[in-house]
Amino acid sequence: MNRRRTGSRGTAPTTKISHQPPRLLIVHIAAPSWADICPNLCEALQNFFSIACNLMGPSRMSLFSLYTVQNQHECVLPFVQVRGNFVRLQTCISELRMLQVEGCYRPHHTLLPLAVEDGLQQFKQFSRYMATSATQPSTSLEITVLTSQPGKEVIRQLEEGLKDINLLCVRRLQVVEIPRDTQEHRDSPSPVEEPSNDESALLEADIVLQTLDNDVVSMEVFFKAWLHNSETDREHIHLLLAPQSLPPPSTAKDNTMCLKCDLQERFLSPSLLPGTADGTLRTDDPKGDISTLYQMASLSPDSPYKLQVIKALKSSGICESVTYGLPFILRPTSCWKLDWDELETNQQHFHALCHCLLKRDWLLLARGEPQIPRRSQNVPASNFYVITPSHSLTLLAKLVATRELMLPGFFPPLSEDPPEDSLKIIESTLDGLELGATYNPLQVESQLYSHLSSTYAKPQGRLSTSRESRGLRKVPLPPSPPQTNRVRTTVVPLTVAPAPGRAPKMSAANKTSSGTFLPSDSEEEYPCQT
Repeated sequence: MNRRRTGSRGTAPTTKISHQPPRLLIVHIAAPSWADICPNLCEALQNFFSIACNLMGPSRMSLFSLYTVQNQHECVLPFVQVRGNFVRLQTCISELRMLQVEGCYRPHHTLLPLAVEDGLQQFKQFSRYMATSATQPSTSLEITVLTSQPGKEVIRQLEEGLKDINLLCVRRLQVVEIPRDTQEHRDSPSPVEEPSNDESALLEADIVLQTLDNDVVSMEVFFKAWLHNSETDREHIHLLLAPQSLPPPSTAKDNTMCLKCDLQERFLSPSLLPGTADGTLRTDDPKGDISTLYQMASLSPDSPYKLQVIKALKSSGICESVTYGLPFILRPTSCWKLDWDELETNQQHFHALCHCLLKRDWLLLARGEPQIPRRSQNVPASNFYVITPSHSLTLLAKLVATRELMLPGFFPPLSEDPPEDSLKIIESTLDGLELGATYNPLQVESQLYSHLSSTYAKPQGRLSTSRESRGLRKVPLPPSPPQTNRVRTTVVPLTVAPAPGRAPKMSAANKTSSGTFLPSDSEEEYPCQT
């Protein structure tokens, strides 16, 4: 998105990780590729929401809405809170599966912009509705268009149809192309493309083009990126490279190199999910288990959290048994408030640090800056981290134990040669194991998706889809198959003004037979968090 449009949304400690934008997904359906895409997309969405709806701790994904575009554009699911709404989202996915049976028609080129415009109208309506409650409304929206059509052609359709539409509240507009020829996509040198300045000059929002393989794992990974902390109002971490031993804060030298970094989680903590081995130990914790480094970065409202490097270590000089907690990725910051020259210089220095550490086979030992609460005379304990380089533009930070935490232990060294009989037995057993070069977690399944999906009570009787229980949000284009108007009764709908410069269209948001903004299935258990 253009940096000039991104407003400061505050850095309150309790909202650092939870201030995530609502998501609007528009599925662009076209024959014959939909028959191949539909099963993978629906399974990926089912798996993703089984995780997203169950995550404890601060909300990582606030609102979600789904549109489809085929011979008409339709709002399959109006904006709903994600947490606690798995049953409703599951019904929406079931409806999406039905489209494969109902048949597909070649989408008209004007329908995608209309779907985007209609989604924006619904988002603005929802924001006005939320402004009347105690919940802080969201001010920006991320829109993803999923299509099997050529991505650049879809971008041209959006540019032409949206050039007169106010997109100031759109934080990001992305076109995700699922190529018909997957092998051709894999052989392409650049999987992510962006339109040139000339192509996007007419819009207030940049349109980003990305390609995605037509398989469940690739789609899952794409959707799970929505769970990352996407705040760019400021950098998360200042990594201070001291030229000598750590001096007292009052005498710190001005020539200390400072690298400005963002934090990224490597994986979700099992303690944030019910029913996992770790989750059973933390179900009474309303905050969930957020790594200490993330907590410290989130609880530093005035300035980024500081990691002061104390010394370098040989990579073989630390035992893995003294590291603990969730690892975190450090990468060069993308804070929009920094000018381009500073961002580029910071990235170059970060790159040089990774290169030098790898070349020297070094690790870094760093101390976290203690967070001293105001009006408190107690000095909190420091946390120490070991920082490991990688062959990508990232560093891995892990907590390391200190003297106060260590327990005594004696571990006898290995003798030079074990008994011959035992050696032969164990060697024979090991030879029977399959040898893999690397561990790929994406190829290992724990049945967690099935477990989380089954935790929700099965509805009594047949669970009707929203297609059967509400009026459809559609703009007919002749010729089109006859549609049955169905009614859903939830809450009184709010009025949406028609878009300026366009003929008013029948909208589910301004009809009594309409699905409106749906609350969580368990609002009291999962209050909205912003």
